[in-house]
Amino acid sequence: MLSTLFDGCCRARTATRSYRLVWIFLVIGLLGMSAEVFAHAVAEGDKGYIQEITGVNLIAFTYLGAKHMVTGYDHLLFLLGVIFFLYRMQHIAIYVSLFALGHSTTMLLRVYFNVGINSFIIDAIIGLSVVYKALDNLGAYQRWFGFQPNTKVATLIFGFFHGFGLSTKINEYDISPDGLVPNLLAFNVGVEIGQLIALAMILIVMSFWRKTDGFIRHAYTANVALMSAGFLLIGYQLTGYFIA
Repeated sequence: MLSTLFDGCCRARTATRSYRLVWIFLVIGLLGMSAEVFAHAVAEGDKGYIQEITGVNLIAFTYLGAKHMVTGYDHLLFLLGVIFFLYRMQHIAIYVSLFALGHSTTMLLRVYFNVGINSFIIDAIIGLSVVYKALDNLGAYQRWFGFQPNTKVATLIFGFFHGFGLSTKINEYDISPDGLVPNLLAFNVGVEIGQLIALAMILIVMSFWRKTDGFIRHAYTANVALMSAGFLLIGYQLTGYFIA
């Protein structure tokens, strides 16, 4: 009896230490990022290149779209939360398609019609999407409110906001109106390619992790860390909004 109790205490302490270590490393990593990375700013080299070229440049914009998604930590955190407990490929395909439909729609419409939206607010909402999904994975809405929000609808809606976030970065390129539509479509294709590449890497890691005994044991800690990252993103963007 005592040995069982002792083992239980040891496991609890180990889990607590694991949570603290994950959270500490997460905070250090996020705080260690430069302001440019946190703001998800466009690289100066890419920006200068786009400002110099005119006409239809499908390959260049496809590359830029893929690069932006693969290095887009905020989008990747949300995707990680979405597929965290999805095991079947058809389910993953449905949610990823809804996310792609959402961000493709608003990204194209906002750039084409030049809709003005504050980038700090949009990025804060993107951070909120990470928090929402982490809480969903933790079953918080069932415990707090007694109901489960429609996860497919939520993925689509947050996809719209992620699209607004992508479009703010496109506007930073100051794209020439000559060839705008085909270049935007190429950028969007690049985003989808980048999303598939990033998703493949996430799924490879997740598939190995899910085969271990520690997956279920550490799933709670991982989603708490995910939620913490979302709150940090929200706080950083809102601070930028009030200071800018």
